[in-house]
Amino acid sequence: MQTNDLPNADTSLGMRLGHVHRLWRTVVDRTVASSGLTQPRWTALFMLRHLGDGATQKQLADSLGIELPSLSRTLAQMERQGLIERRTPSEDRRVRQVFFTAAGRRALEELETRADEARALLLAGLEPAEREIFHRVLRHIESNAAHWLSGH
Repeated sequence: MQTNDLPNADTSLGMRLGHVHRLWRTVVDRTVASSGLTQPRWTALFMLRHLGDGATQKQLADSLGIELPSLSRTLAQMERQGLIERRTPSEDRRVRQVFFTAAGRRALEELETRADEARALLLAGLEPAEREIFHRVLRHIESNAAHWLSGH
């Protein structure tokens, strides 16, 4: 790509990031399909792993970028499947915390194995140095966005 092509490439960068994100999730979704988990359920499991046992429903919803009622339906389904347990702490009866069950941890392990397969497929052909640059660029964009959002 020539240097004078960069402004045109920059204008479609957001669309391309969104498109790659959707493709990535679709590949992972198809890779984990045999587990019987829908995309909302496996993304909630991965986010709970990231946030840790005891994360609140509100924290999960905010981290996933979805409304609390949508997450509540998904969590109710996951609870019926025996993957998670929701508890109300005695100090604040308005809060619901989410915890993995033993079955949920086993499901997460299987999901991680399949997600690793999808990640390897998606990153095939990229050198370690290219991956590091990619990570750095994404962290920089995240930082810029967080900085801007904190001022607005």
